Amino acid sequence: MSLPTVAIVGRPNVGKSTLFNRLAGERIAIVEDQPGITRDRIYARAEWNGREFHLIDTGGLEFGEADEIMEHIRNQAELAIEEADVIVLVVDGRGGLTPPDEEVARLLHRTNKPVIVMVNKVDDIKHKESVYEFYQLGFEHVIPVSSLHGTGTGDLLDCLVDHFPEPEEEEVEEDVIRVCLIGRPNVGKSSLVNALLGEERVIVSPVAGTTRDAVDTPFEFDGQKYVLVDTAGIRKRGKVYEAVEKYSVLRALKAIERSDVCLIVIDGERGIAEQDKRIAGYAHEAGRASIFVVNKWDAVEKDDKTMIRFTEKIRDQFQFMPYAPVLFVSAKTRRRIKNILPEVLEVAEQHAMRVPTSVLNQVIQDAMITTPPPSERGRRFRVQYVTQASVKPPTFVLFVNDPELAHFSYLRYLENQLRQAFPFKGTPLRIILRKKNG
Repeated sequence: MSLPTVAIVGRPNVGKSTLFNRLAGERIAIVEDQPGITRDRIYARAEWNGREFHLIDTGGLEFGEADEIMEHIRNQAELAIEEADVIVLVVDGRGGLTPPDEEVARLLHRTNKPVIVMVNKVDDIKHKESVYEFYQLGFEHVIPVSSLHGTGTGDLLDCLVDHFPEPEEEEVEEDVIRVCLIGRPNVGKSSLVNALLGEERVIVSPVAGTTRDAVDTPFEFDGQKYVLVDTAGIRKRGKVYEAVEKYSVLRALKAIERSDVCLIVIDGERGIAEQDKRIAGYAHEAGRASIFVVNKWDAVEKDDKTMIRFTEKIRDQFQFMPYAPVLFVSAKTRRRIKNILPEVLEVAEQHAMRVPTSVLNQVIQDAMITTPPPSERGRRFRVQYVTQASVKPPTFVLFVNDPELAHFSYLRYLENQLRQAFPFKGTPLRIILRKKNG
């Protein structure tokens, strides 16, 4: 299920990036702090009152000379509108209403999407009177905010959530496995799609960035139904020059959320790049099962230890994903392509595995008896009951005496014990602590 998307638009220097950072900070504070995951600041996942959503920062688009201003505003607004469910039009409460504000408003009026006018830099009472003139833009919701100090952001977030579309489950049969290919541009994702399907179903080009949209392709193999999603390559932030490519990244992130299994495609010829870790982090944080697929292996000069050394590099660079298996393939020669779908099926089953509660509690209790948690100020962390709350990914709720006594290293130990008892191949696990009353 894809998350709602909020786009922040407006002219330069009205505080779009400040608002983005403040709203993004709400989410970043609660995301797992795991080594190896670098966060991209073009997009963020934010949360308010239990509703998560994507946030697009359009503040990076700069305007040129005066005669180009309207053209750039139009391009920026149209790209944001294309992907957004709700749009925040940021205006400057101190500077007052300007012609560029009115130009953006005219563009937004042509859509059927909700628009919220956020009057920024309203830091004290004397500036609140300036809010009323922005009703001239013709939108129902005009909210005064100081993104620098945070005042009014709660009202803004309440209004955003009220306008989110109702969550809709994907209309896909239960026995269908959704597989998403992600990776840097030009690592051979489209070629892999063609190799898996055995026919030319998507465009393949040596020019990086050929694939702009995520394209769903249903097919069947050995009686199992799949949906294959080929996504636009995810570039490093500093190399995303084209505005349209920025929005292709968001489409890829949404494709990850709709998937069961992510194939993280790495260029075996060029090796591992820092951006590969960022891309893998997207799949990990989304809780998707993952497989590392090292493509172009035919172009690598090899000896009998080359594959082992490359696997060791992956384990070293992706320490936050030790659960993901590694495959070495060549889309060009189709070597080992036949190994991908059986591996996908296996990790998808592990991703959806449910453990009986009695067995689960026995494993955790045995683990705590074998290695008791350390005491802190005379108190010791205790797990009184465990249950599996959900699958995809497997999520376990531990009812404990005091969540604050749980050290992250001991929780990692418990996760490792779960993985020793049950395969959970290719899937992340989620552990949630709840204080048990009484």
